Amino acid sequence: MDIKTIIERLIDPFLKAGDLSIALREKGLKKEIKSDNTPVSNGDLEVNKFITKNISEITPDIPIISEETSDNKDNTQLKNFWLVDPIDGTYDYINNLEEFTINAGLIIGNKPAAGLIYAPAKRRMFYSFGEGSAFELTNGQTINLSDKVIENKRPIKFISYSNKIKPEIQKIYQEIGVIENVRMKSSLKFCVVAAGEYDGYVAEPRAYEWDIAAGHAILVHSGGTVTDFNGNEILYGKKDLKNPSLILKSKNIL
Repeated sequence: MDIKTIIERLIDPFLKAGDLSIALREKGLKKEIKSDNTPVSNGDLEVNKFITKNISEITPDIPIISEETSDNKDNTQLKNFWLVDPIDGTYDYINNLEEFTINAGLIIGNKPAAGLIYAPAKRRMFYSFGEGSAFELTNGQTINLSDKVIENKRPIKFISYSNKIKPEIQKIYQEIGVIENVRMKSSLKFCVVAAGEYDGYVAEPRAYEWDIAAGHAILVHSGGTVTDFNGNEILYGKKDLKNPSLILKSKNIL
């Protein structure tokens, strides 16, 4: 089975997982705090079960690393695997906000080969399976983000994780010519940069590989770039699964 077929077969399960996440939230979520002091809900866990079951049925020979389970997290020999974050932006999810996402990134040879990200509250589905093949499915219409024409005369707008911009990041903003930034927490940031609605994102080392793998694939396949602060390629399957520094750029400013 080729990667395109795998991703296309997962689109419908992702849409259904989004419906499940909303239905569980409307019923009232059961919340708790994990050992790393981050929130989790029964919605995170139910969506994780649903997504990983569907992925396993379609690609039974590819291991899955998910934020919400311990499976394969200590296996440093993996080169081909899935990275799943069933709910990225749990705070938004729990608090009836809209930017939370459902994520799965396919890693082949320690590099992002494909990705799916669905923002259920916004009804925006993003996916990719190779260079020039990054798409958004919204309101029954599919748009190839790689072909999307972006106005290149507007001010450069970036997304930030926090309203407080650290000096190292401010320096990068100055080098790029960033005029304004808007706060956004979830992996939706990768998608709106791929869609040309924003031009990039900069972050010091934080979070884990499952937070960025799907978005990395989608942005790069749309024509953008993802590197660390030194311009190095970002690989997956690191010992601690933690991310290095990040600079995202849309094709608009390359």
